[in-house]
Amino acid sequence: MTNYTPQEREILIALGLKMRSVRLSLNLSQEELAELSGLHRTYISSMERGERNIAILNIIKICRSINLPPEKILEGFYEPRLDK
Repeated sequence: MTNYTPQEREILIALGLKMRSVRLSLNLSQEELAELSGLHRTYISSMERGERNIAILNIIKICRSINLPPEKILEGFYEPRLDK
């Protein structure tokens, strides 16, 4: 696995947990979400565990497959820089 900073790792884990939460709220298995989105089940699994730096295109694929605007998944991850 790529060497991420602790802050980057925290973001990947939080994003994975958010994606998992959305999937579970829709009563979808990882396999069902994979099929809907055109991604592999192991990709969904590793993404949910925070092991993947998920590409924006894959975020969009997943969100389209479950009719969820991508900004809902990414909500809360932006922190403006205060050092400018």
